[in-house]
Amino acid sequence: MLVTMVNASFWQGKRVFITGHTGFKGGWLSLWLASKGAVVRGYALDPWTTPSLFEQANIGSVIDDVRGDIRDAATLEHALTEFAPEVVFHMAAQPLVRLSYTDPIGTFETNVIGTARVLDAVRRTPSVRAVVSVTTDKCYENKEWLWGYRESDPLGGYDPYSASKACAELVSSAFRQSFFPVAKLGEHGCAVATARAGNVIGGGDWSTDRLIPDLVRGFLKGEPVLIRRPDAIRPWQHVLEPLAGYIQLAEKLLSSDPARYATAYNFGPFDDDAQPVSWIVERMVTFWGDGASWVLDQDPGVHEAGFLKLDASRARAELGWRPRLRLQEALEWLVTWYKASQQGADLQHVTLEQIVAYEELMAGA
Repeated sequence: MLVTMVNASFWQGKRVFITGHTGFKGGWLSLWLASKGAVVRGYALDPWTTPSLFEQANIGSVIDDVRGDIRDAATLEHALTEFAPEVVFHMAAQPLVRLSYTDPIGTFETNVIGTARVLDAVRRTPSVRAVVSVTTDKCYENKEWLWGYRESDPLGGYDPYSASKACAELVSSAFRQSFFPVAKLGEHGCAVATARAGNVIGGGDWSTDRLIPDLVRGFLKGEPVLIRRPDAIRPWQHVLEPLAGYIQLAEKLLSSDPARYATAYNFGPFDDDAQPVSWIVERMVTFWGDGASWVLDQDPGVHEAGFLKLDASRARAELGWRPRLRLQEALEWLVTWYKASQQGADLQHVTLEQIVAYEELMAGA
């Protein structure tokens, strides 16, 4: 069996550049890698939610925090080349389906042109040896299949967000073939891979129009939460699950055989953890207590996919990655985090505790 631990000695002193570090996933990744001894520089806009994980967990205290827009070529390239990282995790994005209907142009500019800007800056930064460009499970042409999408399935997108992420995959592939070809890794020295994860959940997500943050906000206010699509099925997973995959993928891209891993990878949950929204909502109500409740929203609004699953066989076979947290346990972890937030706890400490607990799961069988 392949080793699946996050290698602390590997990351000690590694220079890591993370776009989108002020966001939910980027914040967790920044804190995790910093805790392993990596020298992390984050590049992103200001946190766009109040509160935010970045501020609540005081992530700026453990990394080099640089503010800027990935569409701003000069500022981005200076931040990257001046820092001279070995590894780049590109996570900055407009991440919301419903917002993409309100601002389609901004969504395409950020997710498509922004990705091109990052990769263009990388090709002029000779220190970079590995790039993990993060997209989404929604980059696939959704046929409402009952089985999971594989990395070889067609890309597509009904809504602007999904289409923009499919485009980001194409941009990453084009840059890999044009400027970072696998066959010439010995010459240019930089391996580029993409990562497609399911619906991530966890403490510190305060986005609008996302199920868990909407539930938490309603519970904290003592109000019934409007639920749009209780029958929609998604590949739910705790945020640490795909992040572990991104980290392991980066380690492989820095190995003695990087060409093998310079491709796309899915990171999805156990098959039976692809559950309907109603399953999540009922368990969240139970775990939260205190009179938490929900009601059906009679106006579900814009189109959203009804059924979505991922096949993560490639990540299992080639990276040794696999999910560790069952969905019910993931919900318990995030309720613990939000309850700690409600009680005024040290949220950097709480977040690091959950990271350590997850690492212990990785160290198990």
